[in-house]
Amino acid sequence: MAEFAGFPKETPLFLAGVRDNNTKTWFDAHRSDYEAFWLEPAKSFVEAMGDALAEIVPGIVAEPKVNGSIRRINRDTRFSKDETPYKDHLDIGFWKGDRKNMLSGFWMRVGPETIGVGVGAHGFDKDRLPRYRDAVTSRESSESLAHAVAAVEILGHSVHGEHYKRVPPGYEPANEFQERFVRFAGLYTGWDEPHPEAMHSDAIVGWLLERWEPQLPLHRWLVDVLG
Repeated sequence: MAEFAGFPKETPLFLAGVRDNNTKTWFDAHRSDYEAFWLEPAKSFVEAMGDALAEIVPGIVAEPKVNGSIRRINRDTRFSKDETPYKDHLDIGFWKGDRKNMLSGFWMRVGPETIGVGVGAHGFDKDRLPRYRDAVTSRESSESLAHAVAAVEILGHSVHGEHYKRVPPGYEPANEFQERFVRFAGLYTGWDEPHPEAMHSDAIVGWLLERWEPQLPLHRWLVDVLG
């Protein structure tokens, strides 16, 4: 397994600085902090976490680079009312399938005070959406989805993705569960936790595995259905 010593204690301080001083002038003056406390730790983390995840999710993709597993810190302001140029967090993801057509992923977000943890697919494309709906309204696959959802909810988390107010035309749900989930446009779970002490050591890899592993039924259902 690749070596990773944890995120430096300066990482959340840098992110808080971005949040409180979100200008190009400030960022340019702190570019060395960005590289030392954001970029380099992120690359090392992706390598170590990718090795660990591969042991329980064969074929998981981990790309230790920006625009790979590491999301850019620059914000896309073209279609946003928020014109601040930088994100005050670090987003990292691992996925199955081609990135542009990923089936399901494991996500984490380091913010100034919290870590976000998530699993699943935030949105289905036009080809996968009907495949998902067919699976939801199939007795066998809807029952396996119900077990996957229960595995998430028993831990006190929620499953998200509900988008449509009405059942799509051409589908006849057999029960309330199918009626609810056939209106989803994605399927994922996610939550935030305060920074753990493990964040600043190699123990963060195990800390995340402990949170991702119970969500594996949801991930596997998506891979089986959409793959």
